[in-house]
Amino acid sequence: MAINVVLRPYAEADWPALRALWVETWRLSRPEIDFFARAPWLAELFKKSLSEGAQIVVAEDTAGLAGFVLYDPARSWLEQIAVAPRALGSGAARALIGRAKQDCPTGLGLEVNADNFRALAFYRAEGFQRVREGRNSLSGLPTLTLAWKGPFEAKIENLETPPK
Repeated sequence: MAINVVLRPYAEADWPALRALWVETWRLSRPEIDFFARAPWLAELFKKSLSEGAQIVVAEDTAGLAGFVLYDPARSWLEQIAVAPRALGSGAARALIGRAKQDCPTGLGLEVNADNFRALAFYRAEGFQRVREGRNSLSGLPTLTLAWKGPFEAKIENLETPPK
Protein backbone atom coordinates (compact mmCIF):
# COMPACT_ATOMS: atom_id res chain seq x y z
CA MET A 1 0.00 0.00 0.00
CA ALA A 2 2.30 2.79 -1.19
CA ILE A 3 1.10 6.29 -0.46
CA ASN A 4 2.56 9.66 -1.27
CA VAL A 5 4.54 11.19 1.54
CA VAL A 6 6.05 14.63 1.69
CA LEU A 7 9.29 15.11 3.60
CA ARG A 8 10.05 18.36 5.35
CA PRO A 9 12.25 19.67 8.16
CA TYR A 10 11.01 19.30 11.73
CA ALA A 11 9.44 22.36 13.33
CA GLU A 12 9.02 22.90 17.06
CA ALA A 13 5.24 22.87 16.58
CA ASP A 14 5.58 19.20 15.48
CA TRP A 15 6.73 18.08 18.92
CA PRO A 16 3.35 17.02 20.43
CA ALA A 17 2.43 14.94 17.37
CA LEU A 18 5.91 13.44 17.07
CA ARG A 19 5.96 12.51 20.75
CA ALA A 20 2.54 10.85 20.41
CA LEU A 21 3.64 8.97 17.27
CA TRP A 22 6.86 7.80 18.97
CA VAL A 23 4.96 6.57 22.05
CA GLU A 24 2.31 4.81 19.95
CA THR A 25 4.90 3.15 17.73
CA TRP A 26 7.05 1.88 20.57
CA ARG A 27 4.07 0.73 22.66
CA LEU A 28 3.23 -1.70 19.86
CA SER A 29 6.79 -3.07 19.82
CA ARG A 30 7.39 -3.09 23.56
CA PRO A 31 4.10 -2.94 25.51
CA GLU A 32 5.93 -3.78 28.74
CA ILE A 33 7.82 -0.45 28.66
CA ASP A 34 6.16 2.86 29.53
CA PHE A 35 7.26 5.00 26.61
CA PHE A 36 5.09 7.91 27.70
CA ALA A 37 7.30 8.05 30.81
CA ARG A 38 10.35 8.02 28.50
CA ALA A 39 9.12 10.95 26.40
CA PRO A 40 11.27 13.45 28.39
CA TRP A 41 14.32 11.43 27.30
CA LEU A 42 13.21 11.84 23.67
CA ALA A 43 12.67 15.59 24.18
CA GLU A 44 16.19 15.89 25.58
CA LEU A 45 17.58 13.82 22.70
CA PHE A 46 15.88 16.13 20.17
CA LYS A 47 17.19 19.24 21.91
CA LYS A 48 20.76 17.95 22.27
CA SER A 49 20.89 16.49 18.77
CA LEU A 50 19.60 19.64 17.09
CA SER A 51 22.10 21.78 19.03
CA GLU A 52 24.89 19.52 17.71
CA GLY A 53 23.81 19.79 14.06
CA ALA A 54 21.61 16.72 13.67
CA GLN A 55 18.65 16.72 11.30
CA ILE A 56 15.05 15.79 12.02
CA VAL A 57 12.91 15.15 8.97
CA VAL A 58 9.16 14.63 9.14
CA ALA A 59 7.07 12.56 6.72
CA GLU A 60 3.48 13.63 6.12
CA ASP A 61 0.71 12.10 4.06
CA THR A 62 -2.92 12.99 3.50
CA ALA A 63 -3.83 11.73 7.00
CA GLY A 64 -1.13 13.82 8.72
CA LEU A 65 2.11 12.85 10.39
CA ALA A 66 3.37 9.53 9.01
CA GLY A 67 6.81 9.38 10.65
CA PHE A 68 10.12 11.04 11.37
CA VAL A 69 13.84 10.37 11.30
CA LEU A 70 16.56 11.89 13.48
CA TYR A 71 20.11 11.54 12.17
CA ASP A 72 23.47 13.24 12.51
CA PRO A 73 25.32 13.72 9.19
CA ALA A 74 28.56 14.70 10.99
CA ARG A 75 28.65 11.35 12.81
CA SER A 76 26.87 9.40 10.04
CA TRP A 77 24.53 8.06 12.70
CA LEU A 78 20.77 7.41 12.63
CA GLU A 79 19.46 8.05 16.13
CA GLN A 80 15.71 7.49 15.75
CA ILE A 81 13.23 6.55 13.07
CA ALA A 82 9.55 6.00 13.75
CA VAL A 83 6.61 5.44 11.43
CA ALA A 84 2.98 5.65 12.52
CA PRO A 85 1.40 2.20 12.73
CA ARG A 86 -1.20 3.27 10.14
CA ALA A 87 1.64 4.08 7.72
CA LEU A 88 3.62 0.82 8.05
CA GLY A 89 4.30 -0.58 4.60
CA SER A 90 3.36 2.72 2.96
CA GLY A 91 6.84 3.74 1.85
CA ALA A 92 7.20 6.40 4.57
CA ALA A 93 10.10 4.56 6.25
CA ARG A 94 11.85 4.06 2.91
CA ALA A 95 11.49 7.78 2.12
CA LEU A 96 12.84 8.77 5.55
CA ILE A 97 15.81 6.40 5.44
CA GLY A 98 16.45 7.56 1.88
CA ARG A 99 16.77 11.15 3.08
CA ALA A 100 19.22 10.11 5.79
CA LYS A 101 21.28 8.15 3.23
CA GLN A 102 21.24 11.12 0.87
CA ASP A 103 22.63 13.37 3.61
CA CYS A 104 25.17 10.72 4.74
CA PRO A 105 26.38 9.43 1.36
CA THR A 106 29.52 7.70 2.63
CA GLY A 107 27.65 5.59 5.18
CA LEU A 108 25.20 5.46 8.04
CA GLY A 109 25.16 3.51 11.30
CA LEU A 110 22.39 2.72 13.75
CA GLU A 111 21.48 0.57 16.72
CA VAL A 112 18.36 -1.63 16.72
CA ASN A 113 16.84 -4.03 19.23
CA ALA A 114 18.05 -7.52 18.33
CA ASP A 115 14.52 -8.92 18.48
CA ASN A 116 12.89 -6.18 16.36
CA PHE A 117 12.55 -8.49 13.37
CA ARG A 118 10.41 -6.13 11.31
CA ALA A 119 13.04 -3.40 11.62
CA LEU A 120 15.88 -5.83 10.94
CA ALA A 121 14.19 -7.01 7.74
CA PHE A 122 13.65 -3.40 6.67
CA TYR A 123 17.27 -2.42 7.32
CA ARG A 124 18.56 -5.53 5.55
CA ALA A 125 16.44 -4.63 2.49
CA GLU A 126 17.96 -1.13 2.67
CA GLY A 127 21.49 -2.53 2.50
CA PHE A 128 22.48 -2.36 6.17
CA GLN A 129 24.78 -5.05 7.54
CA ARG A 130 25.39 -6.24 11.07
CA VAL A 131 28.54 -4.81 12.68
CA ARG A 132 28.36 -5.81 16.36
CA GLU A 133 26.16 -6.76 19.31
CA GLY A 134 25.46 -4.63 22.37
CA ARG A 135 22.90 -3.67 25.02
CA ASN A 136 20.47 -0.77 25.18
CA SER A 137 21.57 1.55 28.00
CA LEU A 138 17.96 2.29 29.06
CA SER A 139 16.25 -1.10 28.74
CA GLY A 140 19.20 -3.48 28.97
CA LEU A 141 17.82 -5.33 25.93
CA PRO A 142 20.21 -6.87 23.39
CA THR A 143 20.93 -4.65 20.40
CA LEU A 144 22.69 -4.88 17.08
CA THR A 145 24.73 -2.13 15.48
CA LEU A 146 24.11 -2.01 11.73
CA ALA A 147 25.91 -0.06 9.05
CA TRP A 148 25.12 1.00 5.50
CA LYS A 149 28.00 1.99 3.28
CA GLY A 150 27.29 4.57 0.64
CA PRO A 151 26.78 3.48 -2.95
CA PHE A 152 30.32 4.42 -4.01
CA GLU A 153 31.99 2.31 -1.30
CA ALA A 154 29.55 -0.56 -1.90
CA LYS A 155 30.53 -0.66 -5.57
CA ILE A 156 34.21 -0.75 -4.65
CA GLU A 157 33.63 -3.59 -2.17
CA ASN A 158 31.66 -5.52 -4.75
CA LEU A 159 34.52 -5.19 -7.22
CA GLU A 160 37.06 -6.37 -4.66
CA THR A 161 35.01 -9.32 -3.46
CA PRO A 162 34.86 -12.12 -6.02
CA PRO A 163 31.38 -13.59 -6.61
CA LYS A 164 30.65 -16.90 -4.89
